[in-house]
Amino acid sequence: FPSSTYIKMWADTQRELDTMLQREREEFLQPEEDLEKVMKMLATAYVQYLEIFRKLEAAHAHLIHQQKRAAVRQALDAVMGRILEIKKEMVALEKSECHCMDGILMDLKRVPEDIEIPIPKYFIKENLRILQEREEYLHEILLNAGLLQQEPVMAMTLEEGIRVIQVAERARQGRARAAFMKRIYLEEKRQSKKEAQETGKNPDDAATCIQKVWRGYSQRKKTEKLREEEMIFLGMNSSEMINGTGSLPPDLEAMSCLQKANVLQGETQKREDLSFRQELRQTEGPHIKETLQDQITQCFLECRHVTGRFPDYPPEKTGGSKAIFIEKHPEQVAEELAAKKEAEQKEKEKNGKYQEKPKEKKPEKAGKQVVDLGWKMAPSNFLSILEEGSSQYQVFWENRDNRSDFLQDHDPELIKGGEREEVEEEIRVQVDEVMQEKLLNIKKALDGETGPQGKAKKGEKVRAAKMSPACRTIDSLYQELAEEGLLIKVKNVNLSDYIGYYDCLRSLLRETGAQPVPSIPEVRQLVALYGILPLGSQTVHENAPLVKSLLLAGPAGVGKKMLVHAICTETGANLFNLTPSNLAGKYPGREGLMMMFHMILKVGKELQPSVVWIRDTEKMYTKGAARGEEEMNFKRLAKLLPQFLKALKPKDRVLLVGTTRRPFDANLGPFCKAYQKIILIPKPDYLTRFGKYFNSSSGLFLLFKTPASLWKHYILQSGGALSKLLNLNCLAQVSDGFTQGHLVDVVRTVLTELRLLQMDRKPLRTAEFVTSLARHDPVYKEEEETFQ
Repeated sequence: FPSSTYIKMWADTQRELDTMLQREREEFLQPEEDLEKVMKMLATAYVQYLEIFRKLEAAHAHLIHQQKRAAVRQALDAVMGRILEIKKEMVALEKSECHCMDGILMDLKRVPEDIEIPIPKYFIKENLRILQEREEYLHEILLNAGLLQQEPVMAMTLEEGIRVIQVAERARQGRARAAFMKRIYLEEKRQSKKEAQETGKNPDDAATCIQKVWRGYSQRKKTEKLREEEMIFLGMNSSEMINGTGSLPPDLEAMSCLQKANVLQGETQKREDLSFRQELRQTEGPHIKETLQDQITQCFLECRHVTGRFPDYPPEKTGGSKAIFIEKHPEQVAEELAAKKEAEQKEKEKNGKYQEKPKEKKPEKAGKQVVDLGWKMAPSNFLSILEEGSSQYQVFWENRDNRSDFLQDHDPELIKGGEREEVEEEIRVQVDEVMQEKLLNIKKALDGETGPQGKAKKGEKVRAAKMSPACRTIDSLYQELAEEGLLIKVKNVNLSDYIGYYDCLRSLLRETGAQPVPSIPEVRQLVALYGILPLGSQTVHENAPLVKSLLLAGPAGVGKKMLVHAICTETGANLFNLTPSNLAGKYPGREGLMMMFHMILKVGKELQPSVVWIRDTEKMYTKGAARGEEEMNFKRLAKLLPQFLKALKPKDRVLLVGTTRRPFDANLGPFCKAYQKIILIPKPDYLTRFGKYFNSSSGLFLLFKTPASLWKHYILQSGGALSKLLNLNCLAQVSDGFTQGHLVDVVRTVLTELRLLQMDRKPLRTAEFVTSLARHDPVYKEEEETFQ
């Protein structure tokens, strides 16, 4: 589609977003006692925000204009964060991670696929070059360390070499013969032209030639006119399609598509790097510098007039002169000094008298507990961002004329507005250095004070003494972790590859009061909400409800490892493997484990996003005393995990992911405290194993994409072919209770290289897969109930 399509989509989505913000102001800010009504309101807002999220993601992925992409990106991040906030409220109300959305979807005329969480493409595309370089560097380290086997180069046999030479020689002979025949043809044509010039052209032939040219020209004109009339009749060639809101002319549209491809692939970065800093420094720099110096001088003089002495210059850690600009009125300084004196007097009085105030506060607490105003929406960190983005859209983009912007070029004034703040910050740092020296000189001359230079030097000496002598770089730590096998290569797996479909029968179980196991689509949603979206966006991770740890629990073979790799693939995250079996013999003792965690923290924060994966995490929380040295290390690792999680701040995009297939073997108290979110992974149901099929003659086939079953997907992926002798319905019935890992193992066992060669004359049969499936043990009902 042309860029105008996505500009119109952005405009429509922005209007929907404004409507949602108006609804939130009217409904969510008032207390509500009916919890069912509250849940319906939250679920409706959740589905509508997901639709807005999907449209904004499509517009951001296809727009070319960098400043428009930045505006859409701001709204996109805020919508993602708002979805996470609403999800938190829904979980707090129902005390469950999975919700029944069937009624809401029917009211909004949506299908279950509409509540799938889309993954923004900019998570990977904006850092594609850095991720590719990091992957190559890790591959090289693993090869040098012998942890990765290089793919063997297959030598060519003698017969294959002779065949290649024969093909090349025959092709050369064919090209030489074709060139020889072309020369003969051109020579004959040249001779026939000479004979025609000597004899002269026949008048009938000349008239026929003229008629042919004229008739072709007139027919082309008529065809163009008919085509234009047809396009106007269909509404595809109106004035809107020419003035910038519709499709561009063909040549400009081709140029636009080329620019779009270059921007998305990261080949042209000139517009992103285009900056007007130098121009702003030359034109506005002197004026900004003079204004800052005058304001700082005036503030110092007023403060000395009020307090009788010059104030200390704020250090750079507190923002430097920014603190002065916040409190530059002398009246505010006097009020603060008076408040400090009153506070000191009150403290002295408290120390001299008996403490009777805590006794008076007890009835106040009891009175507060009686008041119950019902449910009220928690304060949001993203509504202000959405409102700011909406106002900026109305000012800059809503009434913008796109007719003169065929090339989707940048807007210089908007760039200057963004660069002006950075230029002011650079100049402010320079002004702070100059004014700090001036203030010290004035203090020496008038008040006889000396600057705190000696103290600063002592502090620097103390810090230098406390610093450890071994100061290592990120590259060296990265290399050591990779060589020790703690930093592993991520498998290229997407979240959409985790196949599973919605089962409408689950809603019937929820109506009876039962809490069924989450379905595979619900697992995909939870992994995307708690793992992928916060790791992919810095804004979302800093402001959304913080999730530091995630536990994936389920029987062996249900895809827990695949989901961990999918989180890293979708976000471009590093993967640290802290599986207890992987730590055997590495970093022994408490000090070794602390050093390992310190290295992982340092590398993970510097090269974020990062995922710390602990496989078989229940081994760290086994019941009873530790028997051997390995179990002692596992216990120490469990004790250090809370400290590791405390060191993670909202700005650090680092996620701890644990996987377990026997959580009931662990001590559930500390085990559940270590993980904020626990997701139970189910085995595939019948619908997932068999798939959904629509008749190709019906209209439903045109509306819905036909999803493949697990059996069909694995067989085709391994090179097999379906036939009438292969009954997928029978396989889906027989494989009830088996996991995805069992099905993959069965398909690989049956479809060997020899069996693939025999498939043309011996089609696949159902009995071949059933025989191999019988050698595996399914997940029995008793084991499934222990997970619940």
